[in-house]
Amino acid sequence: MKKGLFILLFVALLAFSCKKSEPTTSTATESKQTETAVSGDPLPSWNDGTLKKDIIAYVEKVTKEGSPDFIPINSRIATFDNDGTLWAEKPLVQELFAFYRVKKMVEANPALAQKQPFKAVIEKDKSYFEKGGDKALIELVAATHTGMSEDEFEASITEFFKDAKIPGKETALKNIRYQPQLELLNYLRANGFKTFIVTGGTIEVVRGISEDFYGIPKEQVVGTSFKYKYDPVKNVVLREPALDLFNDKDAKPVGIQLHIGQRPVFACGNEGGAGDLAMLKYSQGSKYPSFQMLVNHNDSIREFNYQEKDNLSLSTAAKNKYHVMNMKDDWKKVFAD
Repeated sequence: MKKGLFILLFVALLAFSCKKSEPTTSTATESKQTETAVSGDPLPSWNDGTLKKDIIAYVEKVTKEGSPDFIPINSRIATFDNDGTLWAEKPLVQELFAFYRVKKMVEANPALAQKQPFKAVIEKDKSYFEKGGDKALIELVAATHTGMSEDEFEASITEFFKDAKIPGKETALKNIRYQPQLELLNYLRANGFKTFIVTGGTIEVVRGISEDFYGIPKEQVVGTSFKYKYDPVKNVVLREPALDLFNDKDAKPVGIQLHIGQRPVFACGNEGGAGDLAMLKYSQGSKYPSFQMLVNHNDSIREFNYQEKDNLSLSTAAKNKYHVMNMKDDWKKVFAD
């Protein structure tokens, strides 16, 4: 959930134009991941180029006993952004879930249809979110993500992802995951790295799918969070409609320290909003050899081609010698099998 996403609130409902690339199911992916973990090539969906060699060389040198670059297993922390890094940033899943919750909440209480922001969503009043900016978007998320117990919210997430489709296509949202990144996650874990998701999306939504989608347990998700309160009568924890941490940009290192307690030695984000630069910089400050990578969305045929107007992420990557993954050149395929 990056700054300015409100502009795309209703665009996300119209179409997900991956064009020629159609992801399929997870079972084959999980099977394939198991096979690649023991094959000669740990990253078969990556093109054989400099970046792939650099990733493998880094992992080998920091996991080799006796190497001057050896990293103890407890310090092998890898953090990945989610939107645009592990799965496609379009459609905006966080917003699709919010729209789903609006529909369910209005069905249960029709009077909500006359109140904002529910009314704006139902009437597709794009101007409401354009004028309100991030405040209006956060208002929508707060109204649809709070006021219930964690068990109730998790059940809602499960129900949403069970039937949710990519707008304009008859394929599940699970299929916007990047196959090369699934392989990279497995490769890192096979070499003793503990993988975390550090996202601007709300922590509860991503926790609801992290194990199934990425093999990452819910306790290894860091995200935007609301304030909580304990209800001793019902013996449940409830989420309040007030943000505790908007986990984007400079807040990502704060979230990492709060949840993980140490710097990642491997950090991966994406170009498009500059939301991950602080996380990459924080990783580069590790006392151990570190690796920073930025996903560049430059494949208009298989995914998308978009860049920041000020080119901040790519220019920062060049300045700090971060590795840039150019989707068009570095990935043989984009989406999961």
